[in-house]
Amino acid sequence: VIISVKTRETADNVDQDIIKVTYGQNKTEVLHDMLNKQEFEKVLIFGRTKMGVHRLSEDLQRRGFRAESIHGDKTQYQRQRSLKSFKEGRVNILVATDVAARGLDIPNVSHVINYEAPDNYTDYVHRIGRTGRGNNIGKALTFV
Repeated sequence: VIISVKTRETADNVDQDIIKVTYGQNKTEVLHDMLNKQEFEKVLIFGRTKMGVHRLSEDLQRRGFRAESIHGDKTQYQRQRSLKSFKEGRVNILVATDVAARGLDIPNVSHVINYEAPDNYTDYVHRIGRTGRGNNIGKALTFV
């Protein structure tokens, strides 16, 4: 028996969807193809581990994307520098652990991508809350 109590609902101005990755598909290739679409202007990608976030950010950079990462192994200065680059548009992709899921006000994030699903519903709500802020419409995509 599973009992679930939702304490918060997600924002109405965030369009939520899933991206199914089937057996044999390369998850990074699916992400790469998505990010090449013009609508992915300012993208926040969430992963679960510091090392995974670091590797994904480096992989995206090797593929020619303007990407940075934020995670707990970076110094405060490095995190602030990456965040500033993202806010100011020098990079348009920020790959992060849940360290970026709360308390950050980043304007005009077009997409939040849960590359790896969060551990719980509350973390999901906080992650996708980085898009669709104010009167803006945002899109949240979760890989499954």
